[in-house]
Amino acid sequence: MDAMQSHSDDAATPASDARDQKLLDNHLVDDNVFDTDGDTLREECGVFGIFGHPDAAAITALGLHALQHRGQEAAGIVSFDHGRFHSERRLGLVGDTFSRADVIARLPGNLAVGHVRYSTTGETILRNVQPLFAELNAGGFAVGHNGNLTNGLTLRRELVQSGAIMQSTTDTEVILHLVAQSKRSRFIDRFIEALRAIEGAYSLVSLTNKKLIGARDPLGIRPLVLGELDGCPILASETCALDIIGAKYVRDVEPGEIIVFDEHGAQSHKPFPPQPPRPCIFEYIYFARPDSIVGGRSVYDVRKGFGVELARESHVEADVVVPVPDSGVPAAIGYSRASGVPFELGIIRNHYVGRTFIQPTQSIRELGVRMKHSANRAAIEGKRIVLIDDSLVRGTTSKKIVKMMRDAGAKEVHFRIASPPITHPDYYGIDTPDRSGLLAATRSLEEMRELIGADSLAFLSVDGIYRAMGEPGRDPAHPKFTDHCFTGEYPTPLTDLNQTESSPRQLSLLAEAS
Repeated sequence: MDAMQSHSDDAATPASDARDQKLLDNHLVDDNVFDTDGDTLREECGVFGIFGHPDAAAITALGLHALQHRGQEAAGIVSFDHGRFHSERRLGLVGDTFSRADVIARLPGNLAVGHVRYSTTGETILRNVQPLFAELNAGGFAVGHNGNLTNGLTLRRELVQSGAIMQSTTDTEVILHLVAQSKRSRFIDRFIEALRAIEGAYSLVSLTNKKLIGARDPLGIRPLVLGELDGCPILASETCALDIIGAKYVRDVEPGEIIVFDEHGAQSHKPFPPQPPRPCIFEYIYFARPDSIVGGRSVYDVRKGFGVELARESHVEADVVVPVPDSGVPAAIGYSRASGVPFELGIIRNHYVGRTFIQPTQSIRELGVRMKHSANRAAIEGKRIVLIDDSLVRGTTSKKIVKMMRDAGAKEVHFRIASPPITHPDYYGIDTPDRSGLLAATRSLEEMRELIGADSLAFLSVDGIYRAMGEPGRDPAHPKFTDHCFTGEYPTPLTDLNQTESSPRQLSLLAEAS
C-alpha cells in the first residue's frame, strides 16, 4: 500500500456520536422550524479540492464554508501528507468542526478534498459523510460527490453479488468499488471505466497520494469550476468558494470532462461522446449562491431576470412588491423594476432561530413561520402586496406566509412564483417529494390559490425561464437545460426507478440495501 489513513473520524465514541447528533439536531431546528412537512427544496451537496498548497486543509475548510448553502447536514475533509491520508468527518455545519485549529492540524499536507452534505441517498449517519475513503491495491483513494446516480441501486446489487462489502448506504460508495474492481493498469483508466458504468448527475472531486481529480457528468447537470490560488489548482462546486479565498476563476470544467492534476501539471480527458450540455435549471432558480457565476451567467442577474419575466407575464395592480426572504429577493427586485411597483422588505427573517433556541414543543412548532419570518407591518398594512418566492413545493409554508401578511393588515395578497409549477420529482440530487406530494402535480391553479389563501396566484412559464436565460424560449426538440421538474422530460435513463414498482424517494439505497 502507498498510504495509510489516519482514522480520526472513524474512532468516534458514543460521547462524540451524541455530540455530533446534537449539533445536527440544533441545526435542523433552524432549518425546519416551520418546515415540518418538507415544504422546501433541499440543496444537494458541495465539493472542493486543492492541489499543492501548504495550507490545503485550511483553504478547503474556507471553501466549504462558502458552499455551506449546498448542504448543512455534515462536512468532511481528507488530506494527504508524507505517505498518509488524514480524514475528519463530522455531522453538523462546517464551522462546528473545521473552525478549530486542532482539527486543521490533524489534516496536514498540500493535497486535500472536502465535501458538505445534504443526504439524497442514505441516512444522516457518520459512515455516510463524505469524502469517502478506501485503500485500493494501487493506494488510497478519496472521493466526494455532488449529484445522484440513477443506476446506483442496480450497480450496488451487482457489486454486492460479486463480493463487495459496502460500508455506507450512499450511492457514492459504488464509485469506489467500481474503481477497485477495474482490471485496467493505469489509475486514470480505472477511474474512466468506473464513470462509464454510472448514470445520472455527478460532479466529483477525488484524491490519490499523487493526484487531484475532478469529473463532471456528460450533460453537465451538476456544476464544477476550476480555479487557481498561488499557482495551485482548485476544484469547487461554485465560484463563491473561490472568492472567499481570493482565488482566480479559470474556467468551468466541461461536461463529460475528467481533469487530473499531479506534479507534472494538468491533463484533460474527454472519454464520452460529445453531446449538447443540459445544466440543471435549479442551480439558477434556487441552489447556487446569488454571488456565484454558473455557466458564465451571474446567478443574481438571472434571478432578477426571472422577476422581470414574471412581471411581464402576470402583473397585477399593487402597492408594494415583497420578497419571501432570502431566496425570493433578486426576483422581487426584478419584478419591481419591470412593473414600477415599489420594493419593500415586508418580511424580516430571523437568521438566528434554532442555533441556541430550545427544542420546541409541538404547540410552539405549530406557530411555524413566525419563528423564522416576521411581518414588517409598517411596510404592508393597508396595502395590496405582491409576494415573490422562488418556488412552490407543497404549499404549506406559502399558506402560512399569506396568513401572516393578512394578519399584519395587508389589503390584498397576490402570490407570484419565479419558476414554473413543479410537477415531477427529481432524481439528480435534489430532494423532492414524489408526485403525490407536489402541489402543482395534484391540483389546478385555482385549487392551489384557494389552498394558500391568496387573492391571485401565478407562476413563471417555462418559456419565461428560458427567456430570462437569454434564450427565445424552450426548444422541445433540443432543450438547453435540465428542466424535468417542470416538463417531466428526464435527460438520462432512470434505471433504478424503472426496476421498482413505485418511486422510492431519491432512489434510496438505504431502503434497498438488503
